[in-house]
Amino acid sequence: MIGNRPASVAELASAMPVSRPAVSQHLKVLKDAGLVAAESVGARHIYRIDRGGVLAMRRFLDRFWGEALQAFADHISNTESPQND
Repeated sequence: MIGNRPASVAELASAMPVSRPAVSQHLKVLKDAGLVAAESVGARHIYRIDRGGVLAMRRFLDRFWGEALQAFADHISNTESPQND
């Protein structure tokens, strides 16, 4: 839901089998990590994806997987036995 449009804690909790306090705790962690942002509208907090934080995470994961895949390819290249024809 939050990936498609901003939503309140109540909206998010109604779509999940967890309590509002649990959703709030998860959103706090995501906010502290820079992955979501919150805006106060009256007594409600409306959460949305923080595209800058998600982009930074994506860059990190792309770099991490790129390095891991290259290390795997290097390992395979170094451990393959020569083929006899």
